[in-house]
Amino acid sequence: MRINNRCIRTVVTIFNGFDKGVEFKGGRSYTVQFDHNVDRDSIANPLHVAFAGDYPVIKTVGDDKHLEITTSYMIGVNNADSAVESRLFQGLKSQLPAGLTEPEFAKNYIQAHQVVQPVISKDLERGAIKAVIFAIFAIIVYIFLRFRDWRYSVGTIIALLHDVFVALAVFSFFKNIVPFPLQIDQHFIAAILTVVGFSMNDTVIVFDRIREDSHNMKDASKETIINRAINDTLSRTIMTSATVFLTLLALFIFGGEVTRGFSFAMLIGVITGTYSSIFVAAPILIEFAKDRPLGTARMKSEKKKTPKAKLVRSK
Repeated sequence: MRINNRCIRTVVTIFNGFDKGVEFKGGRSYTVQFDHNVDRDSIANPLHVAFAGDYPVIKTVGDDKHLEITTSYMIGVNNADSAVESRLFQGLKSQLPAGLTEPEFAKNYIQAHQVVQPVISKDLERGAIKAVIFAIFAIIVYIFLRFRDWRYSVGTIIALLHDVFVALAVFSFFKNIVPFPLQIDQHFIAAILTVVGFSMNDTVIVFDRIREDSHNMKDASKETIINRAINDTLSRTIMTSATVFLTLLALFIFGGEVTRGFSFAMLIGVITGTYSSIFVAAPILIEFAKDRPLGTARMKSEKKKTPKAKLVRSK
């Protein structure tokens, strides 16, 4: 019932929507240098008016004198760069020196300019989805070959889907709450793939101990075996996760605006990955175990490797 409730909440996030990055929705991104520190809130509304109702994404790059401004205004319209730059100039005019002309602004204040057309963004979106699906499929094959039991693959995949869905839910519901942007972009996809690898590593360690204990505790119940395995690996899991979490926390605090979304996704992933490897993946084995022992695959393989005893005839 708990898993069903999570699935329902995840489906609800689709209706709440996501804040897609310029890679996935298309747009123009400008890196603008100012002569003084600029408060992002002070230019958000003028830019909103200048871009005819489009809310641009404003991020600091290094310090408050350098801002990255991304807008979807007139995306898909050919030869619209000059028109968009003109609107950008009008929206930032209050923060620029008096008497500055538009050509001077484009030459001296715009440091970088990136354009992503909707066609390219669709290709990037499909590529990101394929990358995640391929990674999950490869993990299914790896877990099956390692444990020779489809139940371990099912437990691993459900745990990984849990981690991905929780990250998506957090980015969907908190995008307008936290004071930094939570965008679905290439950094988020990289974070998700990293979280998938981290979570799988934790899950495999727990599964290895479950298989070993099921071989050594043949008369114990499945619940006892799994509890024993989780307790044996719990300190290692917590210490590893805490070390990674503290490192990511330092990156989140001091890494700047560009890496903040990535590090935040990783922080969520470390927490959910630790939780799922203990409270999701392992209990799945009990649900699917039924009357089959947990260590069947290993016991069979060991029997094949055990040499037969040779009979020695007495002379």
